[in-house]
This record gives sequence, C-alpha cells and structure tokens, in this order.
Amino acid sequence: MDNNLEKKSVCVHSCKKIDVPTDEEVCALNELRCIKERMRDLKKKISDLSAGLVAGTRDDLMILEKQMEDLKEEWLSWEDKRQQAARERMIILGHEQPATK
Repeated sequence: MDNNLEKKSVCVHSCKKIDVPTDEEVCALNELRCIKERMRDLKKKISDLSAGLVAGTRDDLMILEKQMEDLKEEWLSWEDKRQQAARERMIILGHEQPATK
C-alpha cells in the first residue's frame, strides 16, 4: 500500500498537464490565420487588377501572383509544423506511437 502511495506522489511531480492545443499548435494556427488573411487581400488585389478596376501593368499582376505563390509555400510550411505539433501531442497523450528509427 505504501508503495502505491509513493508511485502516486512521484507521478504528481513528474507528470504535467498538457494544454490542448499545445503552444506549438496555437502558434502554427495563428500563423496560418495571418497567411489566410494576407491571401484574401492579395486575391482581391489580383482580381481588381485583372478586371481593370485599379490601374496597373502586367508586371504588377505578375508580382502579385509571385507573392501569392510565396504565401502558398509559407502556408504549406506552417501546415507541416502544425501537423507535427499535433502528432507530438498525440504521442505525449499516448494516442499514437512514436516513429521507430
């Protein structure tokens, strides 16, 4: 009986509560939200420029499209980070097994 009590007291000191979502997930999600907002603004600018609603040249349009490509790459990078953070959380919680090397 004493041994069981000792195990519980050790666990209280070594186990910690895990926040869901984790700080890493929250960071990635916030970055994804910012990128999404920037993409919306950029899409509007591209649409307005293509429709002739605002003055601009073909070069301006190409610059905006390049910015959109860059944002898509940034999105994919942050999405990978978010998925990795979610996987790490699931491993910590014991819902998934760590990858074997």
